[in-house]
Amino acid sequence: MLLKMCAITITHTLLFHCVSVSQLLSVNISHLHVVSDKQSLSVSWLVNHSGLVSGIYEIQVSRTENHTIIYNTNVSVASADLDKHTWTWTSDLPLECVDHSVRIRHYYNQSVPSPWSNWVTNYGADVENKLKIFPNDRVLREGTSAMFCCVPPRGVNIISMEYKKEKRHLISIGNRVKAITVDNVMPSMEFIMVLLSCTDTRGTSTHVWNYVSTPPEKPRNFSCVTSDMESVACTWDPDRKWSQAKQTLQIVNSDQAPVECVHSPCKLHAVPQLEEYNISVVVRNQLGEETHSYSFNIFDRVFPVVEWDRVSPGVTDTTVSWIVLGNLTQLNLLCQVTTDPGSMTSLRCNNVRGHCSVKLEHLLPNTRYFTRVHCSVNGILWGDWTQPISFTTYPLVTLDLWRTINQLSYLHSRQLTLLWTPHIVGTAAKVNIQGYTVKWLQEGQNRTELKDSGQTQAEVSLGPGQCDFTVQAVLHTGSSIPAHITIPARDDRENLLVEKRLSSGSASGFNLSWEEQDTASCGYTVEWCILGSVVPCTLRWKKMPKGNRTLFLPARHFKAGCRYTFNIYGCTENQHRLLEIQTGYSQELQSVQSPDLVETVLCTSSSVMLEWRYDEDNPAHLAFITGYQVTVHKVVSDKPSSHTADTFTVSVADPQKKSLTIKSLQQNCEYTFSVSALTKEGPGKGANITIRTRANHSAHLAMTLTPILILLGCTGLLWPQRKMLKNGLKEIFAYPAGMHIRTFELDSFLEETCERLQSQRVEECVTCDIEILNIRPLLNENTPKDPELLNTPSLAAFQSVSPACEPLQVCYFPQSATVLCGTETFQETIYTENKTYFGTTGEDLSESQQVASSEITSSEPSECLQESCSVIYGYIINENL
Repeated sequence: MLLKMCAITITHTLLFHCVSVSQLLSVNISHLHVVSDKQSLSVSWLVNHSGLVSGIYEIQVSRTENHTIIYNTNVSVASADLDKHTWTWTSDLPLECVDHSVRIRHYYNQSVPSPWSNWVTNYGADVENKLKIFPNDRVLREGTSAMFCCVPPRGVNIISMEYKKEKRHLISIGNRVKAITVDNVMPSMEFIMVLLSCTDTRGTSTHVWNYVSTPPEKPRNFSCVTSDMESVACTWDPDRKWSQAKQTLQIVNSDQAPVECVHSPCKLHAVPQLEEYNISVVVRNQLGEETHSYSFNIFDRVFPVVEWDRVSPGVTDTTVSWIVLGNLTQLNLLCQVTTDPGSMTSLRCNNVRGHCSVKLEHLLPNTRYFTRVHCSVNGILWGDWTQPISFTTYPLVTLDLWRTINQLSYLHSRQLTLLWTPHIVGTAAKVNIQGYTVKWLQEGQNRTELKDSGQTQAEVSLGPGQCDFTVQAVLHTGSSIPAHITIPARDDRENLLVEKRLSSGSASGFNLSWEEQDTASCGYTVEWCILGSVVPCTLRWKKMPKGNRTLFLPARHFKAGCRYTFNIYGCTENQHRLLEIQTGYSQELQSVQSPDLVETVLCTSSSVMLEWRYDEDNPAHLAFITGYQVTVHKVVSDKPSSHTADTFTVSVADPQKKSLTIKSLQQNCEYTFSVSALTKEGPGKGANITIRTRANHSAHLAMTLTPILILLGCTGLLWPQRKMLKNGLKEIFAYPAGMHIRTFELDSFLEETCERLQSQRVEECVTCDIEILNIRPLLNENTPKDPELLNTPSLAAFQSVSPACEPLQVCYFPQSATVLCGTETFQETIYTENKTYFGTTGEDLSESQQVASSEITSSEPSECLQESCSVIYGYIINENL
């Protein structure tokens, strides 16, 4: 080894110089400083500046009593002027957990190491009986990794460790100590601390808390103010996270010592005659520190503090006073006072003693208010508002005064009724009215009358002249405004006004309106009775200001079907004069009373005159009467009473017309008449009467005599022609002489024919066509007649009509007869086709099913002349019979 080092020396320095290891001096550790909160070891040693010593040092850190090397590093000392050097190492494990030792050596010419120094040890915590956890009650930096250890007494082993009540993997540190590692240390949701637990084999557990925080931040919203020019108070916002930081404040441009504060605010003594302040702030905790500076002019940072003095309320105003604390009298103070509800009042306060006051006006009587005040110097920085104090203004009572005047008939006197309604503004306190004072001037004498608190009207007898009245409420506290009213001289013209009917368009209420009066200088008054026209009247009134000539009264104050009368007065300087009278219903109803029918009825055979009695202007009616309706129903025994075909109505549009004549009735019939009053909503209840019309005997006589007279007239006219009529009637209604109808022979023929045809099939039926050529003789020619044929009943009727008829054979079946008309001889062709079909069934062969019809066609002239007529008879013969 010695030879090798010599060779190296010769190679680098070209000098042969050998030094043995034993000749190299070791480096001794002069001081070992331990900072437990930071888990750091600071090693200090002396530096030898001899030429044999280089600037490279090797340092080793060991753990436990076995000196297990956990850290090794080389340190270069750059400056040769230092006699002492310090090196710091930070441990990931708390230094209290186990022993930590440090040793050092140096390298000669950066290559030859010196011997190691002795181990310098920092011993861990000595535990006797109880478990100990490290770190304990320490500030941990948020988001970093940390190791926690548990140190048991000798002979005891650790079985578990928990972090936030969660078991972690144990790491053995030496023979006894156990540790856990936690990455990204974060506080709990509820706390800014973390809980650690340790349990040993004895079942013993221990718990410790550690704080989790961040390095301190610069103060946020840092500011300083003064309230008395004697001290300066600085405030700032606290850290977002609890950091256990301490603040150190110092006025830099003064000789005052620093002031250490833990919480905001922090007070400093003001420096006399100093206006500009420079303040430095240092914030530090176990994780670091921050600095901040703040400058201000003290006159711009005056923050006045105010205290209340007194409050003196009135009816509509209140005086409040306060005191400004501190030596601020030489400053220009501006104060603001607010009332709630209300507004804000600003004023200057330059009182030497700092006493200020203000009168708050335009307040409501008997109302509770809250007031606050704050002040400022030059309006730059305002002080805090004082705590609100409350006060209640005194009550105020006003009277709404009205009157009614009853005109008496004797000596032009009048009966006056004064009515008033007290109005108390506000509801903060209950107001007790002790009574009322009524004063008036009559016949040159002042008169006074006292009324109890429960009375709200007074009766006074007056003459025809004008009179002034004053009514005032008597209160225990507060005041009452006197109410005045002037009673005008007697004027009978008010009774000549005509009532105006109001239209009840909806059930919402009354919409009153009236014409504008130039003489109404102080408005209008509308009065009415709350029960309508019911006696006695409970009067209500409403006063309207000048220019307002409409009033809406909602329906909730009125009763449907009740008539209300509204008197509208115009107010002048000396009197109230009646202008209009309006009457109406808030809602009209249909069910009004029925009229009273007069039993004496004028009745004829075709008309009935009805008459009834009804007071259409009666205010007790449920609606205005607009007319009458008469329903007429004819009583018919075989029809129901509600049959509409026998019912009709007649309306009377004039409510003052109380009679009606019903015309166009049937004689000797019974009618029911119903008379009802009409309203806007329809007919009301009806009054019924049943009347029978008289019999019309003259009409019955005329109906009987008319046909008799007509018959006598016709007889007289036809009497000269009686012989001709007699012969004509004989020819029409008598049988020809010698005609015999062979009825039995015809029946036997038909029966025999049916029996023969029943044996034939349908397709074997015979049809026959007959053409008859007839040369009609002249009318004066006689044609021989067959006496048997003429006796047939079916031909006897034609004997007198056609003497030129030529019958065919006796055994023919008669089918048709054609009447030929003409004035001259002509040829006539008649075509007759007979199709006879008989059908039988197996069930009943004796019953014939069908008989076919015959067709006869003729060719004849298109026009038929009526001068002469001829009848030709046709017969169909069956040769097989």
